[in-house]
Amino acid sequence: MKKTYFLPGLMLAFFLSYSQAEQWQVEKLYELDFDPISEMSGMVQSKRFSDVYWLHNDSGDIARLFAVNGQGEVLFPSFLPFHGQKSKRGKKPWPGHAINLAVNYDWEDIAVDRDWIYIADTGNNGNSRRDLGIYVVPDFNPAMIERSRSIRYYAFRYPEQEHFPAKQWHYDSEALFVLDNHIYLITKHRVAGRLSRFEKGANLYRLDNLVSGEMNEAVLVDSHPGLIAITAADLSPDATQLAVLGYRQLSVFPAPESGDKWLSGQSKSLDLVAFRMGQIESISWRDASSLLVGNEDGVVYLVTLPD
Repeated sequence: MKKTYFLPGLMLAFFLSYSQAEQWQVEKLYELDFDPISEMSGMVQSKRFSDVYWLHNDSGDIARLFAVNGQGEVLFPSFLPFHGQKSKRGKKPWPGHAINLAVNYDWEDIAVDRDWIYIADTGNNGNSRRDLGIYVVPDFNPAMIERSRSIRYYAFRYPEQEHFPAKQWHYDSEALFVLDNHIYLITKHRVAGRLSRFEKGANLYRLDNLVSGEMNEAVLVDSHPGLIAITAADLSPDATQLAVLGYRQLSVFPAPESGDKWLSGQSKSLDLVAFRMGQIESISWRDASSLLVGNEDGVVYLVTLPD
């Protein structure tokens, strides 16, 4: 782990003001310096264990999770013959917590409730997959447990998609959150046939009444015409705000008064382009007024919301 340092020309903290009353603060918090965390794609704070954040790599990795604390220090059972960020003679780097009965085809986001970790194997760049699903793993103590297993796997489909690849490439999801036994996914839209060209727009789907071992149908519950290239989402600790991360913008939506219209409220938004954060793929609330935003290289930023 590399220590926090001042960013060239901008100092440690940035301040952006969209009005006199609205001000965000952004600072680089830490940089993971740990080779096994090679392409960070998901991050979430445990609700069961204090100062524990679960991380995972993007597609192509084995099925495993990593745990770090709020300073970015890797957590693992110290009684095992491994080392963390600091090399130790005779010990290999900690390989992560293996998740048995799971495959990382394209893990894109992670969420938690009080008992469970939810891993979204929902990456669908070419909009051709027919094996999308959510792994459910018990939230475990990373300082005591070496490995765990997927207790359930919920396969699902988008009922609007009839062709593989789809005619409209609107069936890739990299954003996940959970609330009241419901699993929610936000889609990332591309120009059909063009992997690197994104379209404006995002849809919110809900998964409920899920049955393991069967193909479940996602329910379209909301949409937003302006969101673009959404890569992560997380619900605030008190479930009153939803943070939605894209390559260019961070949006925070208030909870709907009723129903599932999470993307229809008046959001607070921060333009991220000026901060040059790299390819940002993960987001987690730290507390009620601040968020951690991470890029694929393991750099994590602290974003403090306007008062």
